[in-house]
Formats: sequence, structure tokens, C-alpha cells
Amino acid sequence: MAFRTTANFNNAPKPWITIPTELIGSIPRITALLEGQQAYKAGRISKNQLDVLQDKAVRQTIAELEKTGPGQITDGEQAKPSFLIYPIAPLYPSEYTFDDMIDCFTIIFSDGHQRTLPRLTKAPFRYGKYAVDYVRKAQQYTCRPIKQAVISPSALSNVYPRPTIPGYTREQFLDDLVNEVEKDIRLCLEAGVDKVQMDFTEARLSLKIDPSGKLLRNFVQLNNRVLDRFADNPEYYNKIGIHICPGGDRDSHHSLDIDYTLVLPLIFDLHVKHFYVSLASERDRKKVLTMIREYIQPDHRIFIGVIDPIDARVENAEQVCDRILEAARFINIEQLGTTDDCGYAPFSDDESTTRAKCYDKIRARVDGTRMAERILNTRK
Repeated sequence: MAFRTTANFNNAPKPWITIPTELIGSIPRITALLEGQQAYKAGRISKNQLDVLQDKAVRQTIAELEKTGPGQITDGEQAKPSFLIYPIAPLYPSEYTFDDMIDCFTIIFSDGHQRTLPRLTKAPFRYGKYAVDYVRKAQQYTCRPIKQAVISPSALSNVYPRPTIPGYTREQFLDDLVNEVEKDIRLCLEAGVDKVQMDFTEARLSLKIDPSGKLLRNFVQLNNRVLDRFADNPEYYNKIGIHICPGGDRDSHHSLDIDYTLVLPLIFDLHVKHFYVSLASERDRKKVLTMIREYIQPDHRIFIGVIDPIDARVENAEQVCDRILEAARFINIEQLGTTDDCGYAPFSDDESTTRAKCYDKIRARVDGTRMAERILNTRK
């Protein structure tokens, strides 16, 4: 928690409480990179040429994010194929297949479009890419604190096929999965990141698949197997957060119709201190905030979503400020942070939001947070 001091009317110093504000992760890819991705898929450019385009996109995005305000930044996930499959994409097609689509886990969005996970075909489960590679690249272009998003084990647990792989049980797979996700997080922390955010966007979706809540409970338990491995290191444990949202891709959600208050009680069973909770897109924010107030623990920090990335309208600082002041009636300022509901382009081919609009929204979040911070500190 950051403090500075100011004087009251009796000239006695009092602490100034800073409300941290953070980006979730992704920024729409630059045009040259989008064109390069298509050229690479068509075989018109080499992997090395694509790497050069990704490198330029990372450098440009970091420079642009630095202009939106102080604090930590991300690399905009410019080099990720998506937030979901970056660790396993390099292993296509030797260890994964889309051949049996019936057996593949598919996410259906409200506008009808779909995103599909491939099916694992070869043991053991392993990563072909670790997020620390993105961290090291970003560190070449900025001295600012870096935040890195990683995918949850619960999301990747869906790559295991319904028919078991001969000689490789689901239990063995889950053991390997937990080990790899732990390694993904640990490498980022060892590289010096300021925060690691585990994306758990399938939490709300799980209740659409299984309304009984059993699947969500299993997801929480699986994620805790990873999180518990950092419990004996306070420095690392304090840098890990969880992101929960109803999905956001091509201007549509996958689970906004699921009652948030059915999800949140189990979310707070996660063994983590920082929660990134989408809120701007909710119709009844007060209902959600009431439940957060009921379940929040003294060591928790709640980063509330004050920007809706898929809303075509650009929020202004005053709107953001009002949303924060509303939340402050339920959450102590010492435990409050702000963020965007979701990334702006979780999948690399998502062009539904322009980069210019994205930066306007980010600046509104930063400016609105500072505005609310001044008001709340004055009220103390």
C-alpha cells in the first residue's frame, strides 16, 4: 500500500492512501502485426519475420502505454496468440488436434461466434512456451514495473480428452498441469515482475455448463493447488492475483447472463490476495458490491472493473470516479483498486476495439481513479 502525507487544519499529518489502478493485459494488435499473422499462416513470411513484427509491436505498445499514466504496464500481449492457448500453441499439431470437434472444449459467445480448445493427443502434458519470455522481451523496452497475465490450470484442464489417453490418466495429467502452471508463474516472479495475474475467466462460464456448481468448485480446488505452492513465500504470494469476468471477445460475452452472486462466494475460496473483478458491465453493481462486502477478508485487495472494454462508448473520468465512489461505500479505500473489466483483445485476431479507443478508455480509468482518490482522502 502506498502512502504519502498531507496536513489537516490542525497541521497534523495524516496518511494519503493511494488507490492502485492496473491494466488487465491485452491491447489490440497493431495493423502490421495483424497482417503479418495472416501472412505467416499463409506461408508468405517466415517465423523469424513474424518475430520481428511482434517485437516491433511490443516496443510500440509499451511506449504508448507509458503515455497513459504512471505505474505498472503490460506488453499488451502483442506476441500472444491468445491469453488462453499461448503455452500450448507451439505444440500444434504434434501434440494437439482439432479433428474431433465434439470432444474439444468450445466457448460460445453471445453473438454466436466460438473459440475452441484443441484436444491433447500425446503424453505428458507440457508447455511449449512460458510467459517469462514475454516478460524478458518487455523488460528490454521499459524500466517501469511489469504485470504479466498467465492462464489458469482450470482453463487448460479442458484440453484433456473425454476418452483417456492410454497409459496417461487424467490424474497424471492434472499433476503435470499443476507443475507447469506453477513453473509459468514462478519464472515470471523470479524475473522480477511486479504482479502476476491468473486469468480465471471460465469461472462464471462454468455455471452455464454445470449449474450445480460442482465444476466451479473443482476449478477452484485445482487453482488452489497451484496458488498454495507460493504460500510459504510472502514476497511471491503478495504479487499474485486472480481475474474473473464474463469473457470479452469481438464485442460479446460468454457468461454475462449468469448471476454473478452465484459465482463470487466460491471465488473468495481462492487462496490469493488480489482479485480483479469485472463490474462496469454489470446491470446491478450494488448487488455485486454487497456480496463482495460480505466475503472480503482483511488481507484482500479488490480491483473493481470501472471500464467496459466492449462498450463502444468511451467512459470519461467523471463516470469512472462515480463508479469508484459507489464501490467505496462497500469496500474500504485501503482495500480498493481499479481495473478494466477484461482485456481489450484477449484473442490476437480481435479487431472490435481500435487502439485509439482503448487508450482513451485507459486514460479515463487512470484519471478517474486519481479523481476519486483525492475525494476519498479528503473525506477521511
